[in-house]
Amino acid sequence: MGAVGANIQPFDFVRVMGTSTCDMVIVDPEIGNKPIVKGICGQVDGSIIAGMVGMEAGQSAYGDYYAWWQNLILQPVKDLLGAEVASSLQEKLIPYLSEQASKMEISPSDPIATDWINGRRTPDVDHTLKASFTGLNLSVDAVQVFKMIVEATAFGSRAILERFVDQGVIIKQVVAIGGVAKKSPFVMQTLCDVLNMPIKVVQSDQACALGAAINAAVASGVYPDVRTAQKHMSSQIEREYIPRANNVNTYNILYQKYIAIGIQSLQYE
Repeated sequence: MGAVGANIQPFDFVRVMGTSTCDMVIVDPEIGNKPIVKGICGQVDGSIIAGMVGMEAGQSAYGDYYAWWQNLILQPVKDLLGAEVASSLQEKLIPYLSEQASKMEISPSDPIATDWINGRRTPDVDHTLKASFTGLNLSVDAVQVFKMIVEATAFGSRAILERFVDQGVIIKQVVAIGGVAKKSPFVMQTLCDVLNMPIKVVQSDQACALGAAINAAVASGVYPDVRTAQKHMSSQIEREYIPRANNVNTYNILYQKYIAIGIQSLQYE
């Protein structure tokens, strides 16, 4: 898409996507102070932008989940063939898995993973939860397991977004920043299809630092407020992912299975 400034507005769902995720929404105080959104990390007046209520959520593992699978594959290579060989494969493995996974058909009968490999941050914190893989058979290979993991992180993201919506917080758009958002088209397209919402990716490699600079510009008097500073300093949107209708329909089915698996696993806690 063309260059459009990423001026974050109320009800924008902003995702910082790296080893874990941090999800943020700002709303007007008249709305944000009631109701209290259950099961998120925080809901504090002025925590993100002065004069607005900041709401924060996130996942305990995102890119770390992908790295775990990568390391699981590479550890025997390192032990048998040496660190140098393993290191040479490390940079190629996730791109390879992503490329191959992107070619796979999506079916309502696909095996499913959950995303709590490092516990659950939101919705409803529980650091004791573990990840699970269900529906596996002898035909499942390393690529399909990677696909399951990517889908699991997307399902967990949807659970967070739906919690906001269920609690009365309208989500107008999804904006993504961070390493995963910039480097992983397969991950981002999967997330887009699962959420069934377009996702805008910010161009800046250091969006969090840019946000700090915007606030510093206001504090030092260069600009009178954050809104004005945003107009002059904000990054552009470099890419927008659009949901693919066929995948959306299938992921709706798989997501309901993900939810059912989660409920069932909690019954055994």
